[in-house]
Amino acid sequence: MTLSASAAPTADHDRLPVMDILRGFALLGIFLMNIEFFTRTLQSYSGGVSPSEGWDHVFGLAIYVAVQGKFWVLFALLFGMGFALMRDRALATGRPFFGMYLRRTLLLALFGVLHIAFVWVGDILLAYAITALLLMMFAWLRRTAAWVVGALVYLGMAGLWLLMGVGLMFMPDSMMEPVRAEMMGLVAEAERAAAVYREGSFVEITGQRLSDFQFLATGALPFQVPMMLGVFLIGSWLVGSGRLADPVAHRGFFVKLAVGGLALGALGVAASVALGTQFDLVDGFAEATAAMGLMSLGNLPLALGYLALVVLLATGPLRGAFGVLAPAGRMALTNYLMQSVVGTLVFYGYGLGLWGEVGRSGQVGIVLVVFAAQVAFSHWWLARFRFGPMEWLWRAGTYLQWPPMRRVAGA
Repeated sequence: MTLSASAAPTADHDRLPVMDILRGFALLGIFLMNIEFFTRTLQSYSGGVSPSEGWDHVFGLAIYVAVQGKFWVLFALLFGMGFALMRDRALATGRPFFGMYLRRTLLLALFGVLHIAFVWVGDILLAYAITALLLMMFAWLRRTAAWVVGALVYLGMAGLWLLMGVGLMFMPDSMMEPVRAEMMGLVAEAERAAAVYREGSFVEITGQRLSDFQFLATGALPFQVPMMLGVFLIGSWLVGSGRLADPVAHRGFFVKLAVGGLALGALGVAASVALGTQFDLVDGFAEATAAMGLMSLGNLPLALGYLALVVLLATGPLRGAFGVLAPAGRMALTNYLMQSVVGTLVFYGYGLGLWGEVGRSGQVGIVLVVFAAQVAFSHWWLARFRFGPMEWLWRAGTYLQWPPMRRVAGA
């Protein structure tokens, strides 16, 4: 079975190079954030910065302030951009879009389920797939309305998170007892989970992953999916506006977005940090929840500021330096999954078993070494092949054909 060129995967010359650079940049931030949770339980996520001293505390605090929560937003913006590009290309060629996009989304969900079951519970792919199904319901939105609706949805959910924390802070002690009891159970589960990840076999750790996913599905996903939907819509508007196709011509817009996004984001993050960066989940759960709400309010504008700053630098004075990231961005799915494989093999009991043994500064060192290797490998691979391994498989299922893998001379 073959498809016409108009319905085939995007050719190299049809890509937006700055999006590949942004994906590569986002991969680094995602790994800096995620690596801690290959050696720290998800149940302790709301506790803020992990207790530490010296350089471990410095790196932990810096990543909490500048990275955590910002880079999944940046990746989600890019996902929304990809949706808009596929939709607009299909409309321009008169080809059906929704069937193709549905196959793409269901495959992503499958990758996410396998990732959760056999590698790491902190997977983002399944949540992206669920949100992508909802995104198709908003494909009819006019471009200007897309960013307005997206911003309202995201900020509304972040604001709800903040209000929940503030409400808990003013709740009478007698009414907080059930909350404290639940948090005590969560702390105990975190200690048990840590022992399994540190010492367990692959089968035991797989069981713990599935148990942890139930915790995420009932706790985090109901907030995460609507927030993702809002970010997807903003991303689809941004690429639909044409600004990323010619960022040099829209330099003024990106300057304003960088300044405004970084300033507004810094306010939200500063307010969160003022409330606290380390929390006792039993007695400080209300403050932890309010701090996470404030941080979430700052994460979206800060991610937009990061995006704009990278666009300005990658199309200006640091074009060559940022261009190095593009091949890694073209293989974002492959590299993301490989980061999880490396993380679990380093820290889990069935690997090197270093759970709890490597501080935040050491984790940053691992990230830099692994990511540098991924960038080098991506350059090597794409000099010989057209797609990353997982990207090739994803495209085959999306377009119902096996795309040519090897590059031919002169291609």
